[in-house]
Formats: sequence, C-alpha cells, structure tokens
Amino acid sequence: MQGVLVDSNVILDVFEDDPKWAVWSEMKLQELGERTLLYINPIIYAEVSIGFQRVEELEAAINGCDFRMIHIPKEGLFLAGKAFLRYRQRKGSKAAPLPDFFIGAHAAVSQMKLLTRDTNRYRTYFPTVEIICPEGY
Repeated sequence: MQGVLVDSNVILDVFEDDPKWAVWSEMKLQELGERTLLYINPIIYAEVSIGFQRVEELEAAINGCDFRMIHIPKEGLFLAGKAFLRYRQRKGSKAAPLPDFFIGAHAAVSQMKLLTRDTNRYRTYFPTVEIICPEGY
C-alpha cells in the first residue's frame, strides 16, 4: 500500500499547537499530503480523541486534514502481539503503550511509511518500516 501512516503525536502537535513541534509537524503533513495519501487507523483516532470533548469536533478536525481511516489487517494485529511479547521478554516496562505496537505493525504489514516523533520502539521492533521523523531522532 502506498502512503504514510501518521502517528498521533504528529497530529496532536498540530491540533494542540505544540510550541516545540507544531511547525515541524504541520510542514511534514503538508509536504507529504501533496504527494501521497495520509492514513490513520482506529488506534491513532482513539489517541487523538483525548484532545476533544465531542466526537463531532474530532470528526471535523480529522476530515479537515484529509486523513483516510483504514483498519489494521489481522496480520498486523498478530504482528503487534508478537512484537509486544518480545518487548516484554526483554523486560520492557509494563507502562509501555501497546498502541505503539499496533501502529508499528500496521505500517509494517501494509508497507507504509510512518510519520512520527517516537522512533526508538518502532525502529527496534519494526525495522522494515521507513520512518519519517525530525533529524536526530
């Protein structure tokens, strides 16, 4: 599948006008959106929802950004579980969010690039995913 899966942190940077990251995130979304499709999945949708009081407000914001919602294939769900198991076997923190594993696995099995600022876990557990991130991350 062509396109870029957009991690929730990048979307929240723009929606919340993050003083450090909003400009970079907005620039990347615009740049990538001009040449490819931008996707989110239900996990990303749920994570972004924390910034909104009503689903209608979230829907308006998401639709205004031209993100396309796609579901995670079963292969991605399976891969997420296996990657999370490896993480736990390596004594990963119990506080580590399982959503990152769903997002990374989705990008991996769908052969999409991933736009994110959180790179370490994705690079470790999903090395085939091409990550688009700020320099130095």
